[in-house]
Amino acid sequence: MQEENEVVYDDYLGLSKPVSIVLAAIFITSWVMGVIVRFKEKKIFYAIIRIFLGFNILWFLDLIFIIKDKSIFRMP
Repeated sequence: MQEENEVVYDDYLGLSKPVSIVLAAIFITSWVMGVIVRFKEKKIFYAIIRIFLGFNILWFLDLIFIIKDKSIFRMP
């Protein structure tokens, strides 16, 4: 059950979980979608981090988080 003030993210632009998992599993789409999501959230700094570091450990974390929580890895 969700609390009133809890923010729920439905990542990869609101796509279904199976589609999100496929997009997260493909290296390039995961990298591009991670950057797009950060810019959409107006988190420019994290979008820039995604541009330079999203192709390694962040890609793996996104894949795990999409499968587990249907939400990509979020930095605070």
